[in-house]
Amino acid sequence: MSRFLYLVRHGEHEGAEFGVDDGPLSDRGRQQADRIAQRLRNVPLTHLWHSPLQRTEETAQRIMAGLGRDDSVASSLLMDCIPDGPEPDMPKGFESFYGGFTPEQWEAGSAQMADAFAEWMTPSGEDRHELLVTHNFVIAWFTRHVLDAPAWRWLTISQVNCGLTVIRVRTIRPHVLIAHNDSGHLPPELLTGFPTLSNLAAAPHR
Repeated sequence: MSRFLYLVRHGEHEGAEFGVDDGPLSDRGRQQADRIAQRLRNVPLTHLWHSPLQRTEETAQRIMAGLGRDDSVASSLLMDCIPDGPEPDMPKGFESFYGGFTPEQWEAGSAQMADAFAEWMTPSGEDRHELLVTHNFVIAWFTRHVLDAPAWRWLTISQVNCGLTVIRVRTIRPHVLIAHNDSGHLPPELLTGFPTLSNLAAAPHR
């Protein structure tokens, strides 16, 4: 049996460039969501999930409209979060990022990701193709885990808005990263959302 996860970062939301945490999709965000819907049109999706935040919910709604479906389910396990705290082997250049968050925030994020892995990163007894519409940091943590990279490496992994990451969850052999941040469905004018370390600490684009 095969289990595939299709992780999509939400579309651009209004005010994202000014550090606004959440809100409705911008015009570009709506176009991005429509493009990823077309990209997924021939994927035999069995389950659809999304973060309950507005930008992810609206992205999921537009994807569902493009697929002729209405069955996406909100899950708090896909919420925007800080998935891990600072690590002893982490380069000093990343220390400033954590200055904007409390230990309670990254401890809560770590617990959330443990529950998310229990939900989606375990083998299934049936064929499953699951769409997860979520956030930049969440996808980075999933990707880091599949690559078995040091924990702090999630800080070096980013996705564009409505980029596509595909993971195959396997029973005995290691999980497989089939695609990461695939943006072939997006024209240059719709490529948005790449953060830099300097603006992560000031205004995270998640």
